[in-house]
Amino acid sequence: MEEQLRKTITGDYENKLSLLQKSNEENEEKLKLSRQRETEFLKQQQELKNKEAELELTIQKQLSEEREKLSESLRKIETEKSAQKETEYQLKLRELEKQLEDQKKLANEMKRKAEQGSMQLQGESQELALEELLATAFPFDRIEEVGKGVRGADCIQVVRNNLGADCGRIIWESKRAENFGGEWIEKLKADMRSLGADIAILVTRRYPKDMECFGEKDGVWICSFSEAKALASVLRDGIFRIYNAAKSQENKGDKMNMLYGYLTSTEFSEQWKAIREGF
Repeated sequence: MEEQLRKTITGDYENKLSLLQKSNEENEEKLKLSRQRETEFLKQQQELKNKEAELELTIQKQLSEEREKLSESLRKIETEKSAQKETEYQLKLRELEKQLEDQKKLANEMKRKAEQGSMQLQGESQELALEELLATAFPFDRIEEVGKGVRGADCIQVVRNNLGADCGRIIWESKRAENFGGEWIEKLKADMRSLGADIAILVTRRYPKDMECFGEKDGVWICSFSEAKALASVLRDGIFRIYNAAKSQENKGDKMNMLYGYLTSTEFSEQWKAIREGF
């Protein structure tokens, strides 16, 4: 019985020991599994924390970038506003400068017109004085005003003798400019031909550079206002002589004398001068 009891007790102990070992192994396995799970949890928790930190860092970085973009946009807007203001200022400045320039031009134009009007008025007063001088000095002559459409001529003096016969024509032009015009002579010569005048006289305040007193230049007589009366008297005497010489040949009547008279006339001479000057 004792042996049997010992075997029984030994078997029970071994069973219990086996159970305890088995239980211990199961507990160790469970503990290992639990530790593994805890390690995985801690690892996942750390990964989550790392992701949260990365997300926070990304968010902060994006916020910083957005702030920089916003600041850049604000600076750009301010720059555009400043540039727009500068452009508006420049445009306003240009507008004021244009207005000032226009005012200067207007003032200069008004001054020029006033001076031109004054010179024109002085010229017209000299024309009237010249016509009055000729009418008073030569009462038998006819003083005719030339129309405004004729350039370079003011009046025509139709020279008459004591019997009232027309002996010749003198064309007059007066100038009061400060400088002698280079085109005056040619214009007056053209008017002399178109109006059929025998002599052209230019009354001026300033002589050409190569003249110091009255005289003839390129077929036109040039004198001052104070010399006009004396020069007209001398030239009228020449017109009378030519007229009387032509009258003495009137009744000879042959064609040769008529041709000779035409070839020696002022009309032919002026026409020939015009052709020669044209060439």
